[in-house]
Amino acid sequence: MDNQYCKVGTVTPITSGQQAVAILENRYRNFLKKASELNGTDNQLVEFFENKAQKIKKVLEDLVQ
Repeated sequence: MDNQYCKVGTVTPITSGQQAVAILENRYRNFLKKASELNGTDNQLVEFFENKAQKIKKVLEDLVQ
């Protein structure tokens, strides 16, 4: 019997170019939306989502330049 390799937990990198920009923009908007929906209820979670959005924004700015 041949060895089988499980791919659970593997990460597929986002390709460069327009596809990456579109995916990252979508994730950025989703994190901001989640943060605004939770505003006033769970400040730590809001801060987490806002930090994630800021990190994605920085990556987006680097990709666009």
